Amino acid sequence: MPIKHIARLASTSVALGASVAAFAQSEPAPWHDPSPHTVQFVAVEDQVRLEVLDWGGGGKNIVLLAGSGNTAHVFDDLAPKLTRSGHVYGITRRGFGASSHPTTGYTDQRLADDVLGVLDMLDIQVAVLVGHSMAGSEITTIATQHPDRVSGLVYLDAGDDPGDFSGNNPEYLALFEPLAPLIRLPGPTDFDRRSFQGMRDRQLRTMRFAFPEAELRNQFYSNVDGSVGGRRTDDFVRRAIGEGSKRRDYSKIRAPILYFAAAPPRARGWSQYYHFDPRNPEQRTALQRIYDADRIYLNRYEQRMRTAKGPVRIVELIGADHYVFFTNEKEVLAGLGEFVARLQ
Repeated sequence: MPIKHIARLASTSVALGASVAAFAQSEPAPWHDPSPHTVQFVAVEDQVRLEVLDWGGGGKNIVLLAGSGNTAHVFDDLAPKLTRSGHVYGITRRGFGASSHPTTGYTDQRLADDVLGVLDMLDIQVAVLVGHSMAGSEITTIATQHPDRVSGLVYLDAGDDPGDFSGNNPEYLALFEPLAPLIRLPGPTDFDRRSFQGMRDRQLRTMRFAFPEAELRNQFYSNVDGSVGGRRTDDFVRRAIGEGSKRRDYSKIRAPILYFAAAPPRARGWSQYYHFDPRNPEQRTALQRIYDADRIYLNRYEQRMRTAKGPVRIVELIGADHYVFFTNEKEVLAGLGEFVARLQ
């Protein structure tokens, strides 16, 4: 697993422990999502409905797909700024947030079919598909099998190949052993869990950004007193998605591709990218070896994406977090807007 992901998981970890704060005597005022979207639920299978957010806008249809662990609400801040480029939608995949949580249906093929089912129900004939992280698998599958439904593909640090994933390589993982004391950050405290804003404050302290509050509220239950409860998504969903993943094949894709890749800095900027500073020569050597390995993996991912039959543009965002649309929002918005404008 690339260090960018381990640092992110450590810093965003919100394991809640066995107990929560006692309920207050009175309920807090109801919370309302401030993002300017409508919400509807679309049936894609018997007893399976997916949450669909619609931020409006005119022109080409732009469909946002979140990474594993997130819902469409992770785009609550970004999406309104995209409406100048097109009509923006977001889909929360099965197993997450307010969408249905069935016990089956987590293969690449089924998840891609879910997205296609939403497009059909909304009468969206052609769309620009924008996928973050694991959503790269869904948009790749759709573009390969249904080229007539896709006008363009945008990969938001979504080029990692499940068939060649560094996190499955024991030799790669061994490179992190000298860094173990630095990357194992403690989970949130009771004080952090007192409210969803408290969780956002913790993210701001440990990362360079915080999720929209609606995203956290769709990841976790809310207790009566307003404190943060348990996770909405069972662990088996993540495992099932991992087991259902397949190696990427871009060779049949004809739609134009824009790939924003989070790329680590060589030396300077380590503290910003990795969320900590190396403390001794051994740790600096470990970081350099991890950088070298990450660079090899990223080069392979980029080479495979270039096998697509259509045009491929790769934008490396040096020092960006895995959530490139937070840490590098300006570059992502500008590049995505230009990309959409040039599509036929």
